Amino acid sequence: MKTLSREIPQFALYGDNAPIDNAEFVHIDLIETHSALIDWQVGPHAHRGLYQVMFLLTGQVSAQVDAMAWECGAPTVITLHPSIVHAFQFSEDARGYVLTMDQNVVAAVDLFAPLFERPLAMRLHEAPDLQERLTALLQQLCIESDGPRYGKALMLEWLARSVLLLLVRLDTERRIADQSGQLEFELFSRFRALVERHYREQWLVGDYAAALAVPAARLNRLCIKLAGKSAFQMAQDRLMLEACRKLIYEPTAIAGIGHELGFQDPAYFSRLFKRQMRMTPKQFREKSLAGTQMAAAG
Repeated sequence: MKTLSREIPQFALYGDNAPIDNAEFVHIDLIETHSALIDWQVGPHAHRGLYQVMFLLTGQVSAQVDAMAWECGAPTVITLHPSIVHAFQFSEDARGYVLTMDQNVVAAVDLFAPLFERPLAMRLHEAPDLQERLTALLQQLCIESDGPRYGKALMLEWLARSVLLLLVRLDTERRIADQSGQLEFELFSRFRALVERHYREQWLVGDYAAALAVPAARLNRLCIKLAGKSAFQMAQDRLMLEACRKLIYEPTAIAGIGHELGFQDPAYFSRLFKRQMRMTPKQFREKSLAGTQMAAAG
C-alpha cells in the first residue's frame, strides 16, 4: 500500500476529474472491471461531494482508510464519507460493486447518517439473506445504469436508497446486539457477585432474580448462554468449591463444615456433596490428604 501524500487527489469517480452535472447522481461500477486495468490497486484519493459504498462479494482487499489499515475478506461492505481519504489493494479474484452517490441522495434522508459518521467495515457472512437482497438490488442498479431509460435518474435514486436502508438495518441490529451483549454481561457479573456473597445462605434462584430485578427464567437463560450452566448449578458449584477448600485446608469435622455452609443436616450435606463430586466428603478429604502426602514424599 502506498503512503498517503500531502496532496490528495480529489475525484468525482476514481481518475475522473469531470464535474458532476446531475444533482441526483448515482453511479455503480464493478470492482473487477475497473481494478483489473490498474493492477488491482486503487491509489489514495477522496471524492468531493460523493458518498461511496464498496461491496466486496468475493476475494480480499487491503484498505487504507484515513489512518486505519484494514484487511477484509468477502463478503464485506465498506462505507466512506466524502471527506475520507482511502486506497484499496484488491486480490485478483475480487468481485463486487462500488456504489457512488451524490451528497443530495444521501443527506436528504437522516436515517442514513449513521452509515457515514465514521468509516464502517460490515461483514455479511452472518446475514446471507441480506446479502442476497443487496446483490439483487446492485444488479438492478447495473441494469438501470446501462443505457437511457425513462425515469432512469429517479429509479437509480430509489434503488440506491433501498441499498442504504438495508445497510442501516444491518448496522442498527448490530448496534442493538452489541448494547444488549454489554447489558447481559453486566447482569451476569452482578449475579456472580451476589453468588459470592450469598452462597453460604443457599439462596434460591428466585432470591437472586429478585435481588437483580429480573425474572428467574431470564436469569437462567443468561447463565446457560454465558456459562453453559443454570443459575442454580452455578450457585451449587460455588458452594461445593468452598466445601472442597474447607475439607482440604481446615481440620474441622465434616458435620461442622456442612453447618458452616448452611446445612443443618450432615447427612444431606454428604448426599449433596457425593452427587456433585462423585464421592463422599470423607473420601474427598482422604484422597486429597493422600495426594498431599505423596507430593511431600516425592
